[in-house]
Amino acid sequence: MFTGIVEETGAVRAVRARGDVVELTIEAGAVLGTLSPGDSVAVNGCCLTAVSVSPDAFVCELTPETLARTSFGPDLEVGRRVNLERPLAANGRFDGHIVQGHVDGVGRVISLERLEQSAVLQVAPPAPLERYLVEKGSIAVDGVSLTVAALRPGAFSVALIPFTLERTTLDGLRPGDPVNLEADVIAKYVERLLGTRGSA
Repeated sequence: MFTGIVEETGAVRAVRARGDVVELTIEAGAVLGTLSPGDSVAVNGCCLTAVSVSPDAFVCELTPETLARTSFGPDLEVGRRVNLERPLAANGRFDGHIVQGHVDGVGRVISLERLEQSAVLQVAPPAPLERYLVEKGSIAVDGVSLTVAALRPGAFSVALIPFTLERTTLDGLRPGDPVNLEADVIAKYVERLLGTRGSA
């Protein structure tokens, strides 16, 4: 489990196709401190497995399922910055919100409006994801835990503080860019439970 509190940004060093798997090498720093082969790591909000770790990078393998359901498809290129987070330790402090690293869908950036030091990001989510969004509820955008500030049909907006703009990749988003979205898992469980009440 993750919390959506990004530890650092890394950069894609290499992308290599190997059969139906894409091997992704990511340059990193802080997350390598306790990262070992076989450990989970969230890359832009997607839970991946580090299959090998070196002093300045780690390698993950992306299956066709991951490529189809995330923004890692055609937009995956060398030099791209990515948000990185290690899983929450059992004795760790819980910040952000519950983030599983299971991407629900890919949204598209409508706008990133700069104010003075802060900004407002507006995103168009996939239609099936809209029912899980509520004002002041939680949403993970490229792995960043954020609060839904406003909703309208076909779009939601979040406010970005200067710290978030400086420490994540969200500052570089442009209209049309794809972003990984994960809705609050509690909303999905509530929907499932309410949907089965009549058949119990």
